[in-house]
Amino acid sequence: MTSVVVLDYGFGNVRSAVRALERVGASVELTSDRTKALEADGLLVPGVGAFAAVNAGLKAIGGDSIVDRRLAGGRPVLGICVGLQVMFETSTEPGDGVPDGLAQWPGTVERLPADVVPHMGWSTVEPPAGSRLFAGVEDERFYFVHSYAVQRFEMVDTTDGRVPLPQITWAEHGTRFVAAVENGALSATQFHPEKSGDAGAQLLRNWVASLT
Repeated sequence: MTSVVVLDYGFGNVRSAVRALERVGASVELTSDRTKALEADGLLVPGVGAFAAVNAGLKAIGGDSIVDRRLAGGRPVLGICVGLQVMFETSTEPGDGVPDGLAQWPGTVERLPADVVPHMGWSTVEPPAGSRLFAGVEDERFYFVHSYAVQRFEMVDTTDGRVPLPQITWAEHGTRFVAAVENGALSATQFHPEKSGDAGAQLLRNWVASLT
């Protein structure tokens, strides 16, 4: 069976994520063990709470180094909710902790300019053509709970064409924001696939299938 580690660092709806991955056929372990996190076929980085606190918790167990090592070796990582946000450079969200993210992608997490915040509930998304993560669920709705989001994605172009540009999925609440990113071995969703019913299950099934 395909092995997945859900990184346990004190933040995230980890039990729901474990159960959701098991239901789509993965062998799942919830752990902060560095060796297991590096050796698994896939690593899921959950995240619930304030950006700075989640970021500090992740770095306290060496999660930043684990993510770096995996990506350097082309080993897949999936971030969920604040697990997406911490992949960016920084956030304007106040709070105690580490303000600078993992900087896997350029950009800043900012408060949504909407009349009602948090954005809580089901929303449609706009995946790009050819998305592997959203195959079969391109027109479905997913479950969001968040007040902050990345509202601009800065593409870093490559002149030689050997490095493909990230695929960005968008959603809208007050403004357009990044709902998901697919970038080689690193993918992430602002929504919670583990809370998104059949559509979320298919998305996780697509990710697990990509690990083999």
